[in-house]
Amino acid sequence: MRRGGASAADPAENLAARVAALDAALGTGGAQLDPVESARARAVVAKVGERTALSLDHTVVALAGATGSGKSSLFNTLVGTDVSRIGARRPTTSKPTAAVWGAGDAGELLDWLQVDSRHLVGPGSEAGQAGDGPALDGLVLLDLPDFDSREVAHRIEAERILQLVDVFVWVTDPQKYADARLHDDFVRLLAQHEAVTLAVLNQADRLPPAAVEECAADLGRLLARDGISRATVLPTSVRTGEGVGELRRRIASAVEGHAAARRRLSADVVTTAAELRTGVADTEADADRLPRKNLDTALARAAGVPLVLDAVRRDYRRGALAHSGWLFTRWTGRLGRDPLRRLRVGEAPVSRAADELEDADVGAVLGRSSLPTPTGATRAAVDVAVRSFTRSAAEGLPGRWAEAVEDAATRDTEGLSDALDQAVLHTSLRFRRPGWWLVANVLQWILGLVAVLGALWLLGLYVLGLLALPEPETPTVGVVPVPTLMLIGGALLGMVFAGLARWWARVGARRRRAVVAGRLRKSIAEVTEARILAPIAAVLQRHGRTREHLDHARR
Repeated sequence: MRRGGASAADPAENLAARVAALDAALGTGGAQLDPVESARARAVVAKVGERTALSLDHTVVALAGATGSGKSSLFNTLVGTDVSRIGARRPTTSKPTAAVWGAGDAGELLDWLQVDSRHLVGPGSEAGQAGDGPALDGLVLLDLPDFDSREVAHRIEAERILQLVDVFVWVTDPQKYADARLHDDFVRLLAQHEAVTLAVLNQADRLPPAAVEECAADLGRLLARDGISRATVLPTSVRTGEGVGELRRRIASAVEGHAAARRRLSADVVTTAAELRTGVADTEADADRLPRKNLDTALARAAGVPLVLDAVRRDYRRGALAHSGWLFTRWTGRLGRDPLRRLRVGEAPVSRAADELEDADVGAVLGRSSLPTPTGATRAAVDVAVRSFTRSAAEGLPGRWAEAVEDAATRDTEGLSDALDQAVLHTSLRFRRPGWWLVANVLQWILGLVAVLGALWLLGLYVLGLLALPEPETPTVGVVPVPTLMLIGGALLGMVFAGLARWWARVGARRRRAVVAGRLRKSIAEVTEARILAPIAAVLQRHGRTREHLDHARR
């Protein structure tokens, strides 16, 4: 039995930190951890709480072995009297038997172990001393049922007790030391408990000394293969007394300091954490650093952003024509409906009573736009983009964690559609009227008034001519009368400026579209972060915290 191990730091403090980390890992890992291993881990957490609440001044040492290995005889020898029944028929041990050294009350501990057969070894008895070594006060020695018993109930009882004791003493004999059941079903499964494990090769008197050494060395190699790399094999013989005194001293060494229980519990936590750790990856993706261009683009299309941007462009040009178009034709631009109003975006909410609403206002009252429903191809593109993104986020994760990432991203598809619509609806699409609109409008009005005044002037001259009234002298510019120049010049310049304004409106519309596109990208990105990235990041963060807790528990 190797001392030290898990007790490099204070055992109680170390154990408390380990079990707290394991419990935290169960909380953060949740359904993404293997359910069977999680159940075992919860049982370990519960066992630690129950065992530490009982007497830690007692150390429970179990003698476990196969039928005929002589463990009951060895138990009686250590106790100093025939406590455990030795029978001629097999199985010989059907129920666990306990021997308690010292005056301390181990009743609650034995009740927890569910051991009814008890024997008190007085502190002054010969068996109460480990030879010339320290006293065995606080030792609770158990003789377990045979683990290879033909009675299933006996095997189950032995396995149950082994999950609760503090120190294991594997008792075997020259005939069964290589039994596969001993190694595969017990020793190998408890390999992490090396610090609280001792192997005994009993009935050594049946072999010559050279053969005893050879069997002990072979058993040591088998234990190393099981994972107990520094196993100590102690040959004993009840008949000759060989090794019994050394066994007492080693048991007394385990009892001394009362740290074996903490070491056993700590080893349980380490083993359980290591098993759970196989279901957690060494790293996880950073959701904020994953490429999301395709995802944002697909969501923008599903939200109808291209339609909105086209409406913004047309709305700008429509407004520019209304303010800078030729004064006598700009009214035609008002014949068509406002493109943004038609989509019911970029508007203030309607506040009229319900019975005063028109059909066009219903969507605004309900807080929804009139953007068309995404086509099947658009929905398919969104699905492909989301799944591609989730695959990138889940890369390298075990199956349950990868499924959790996908579920987090696709859990609320209907909510995603509504959120995209609301993002577009609440994005500001209106701007102040550009300054050049005012300048162009004033200029067009001036040119229009000049043309109208010129036309009225010519009309007045025409009327005077019809009435044969004397006409006033008309000023000229060169050979062109001023009213004619006013009419033609105002009209022509108005149309020229309208053409220039139309060209400039196209430039302004592109700029306006780019600005609105930036706003909509930001709005769509916020939806992406809230509806897809945040749930994925939460799963990845849980995965990272679970790994940290398990590494802490098993370190």
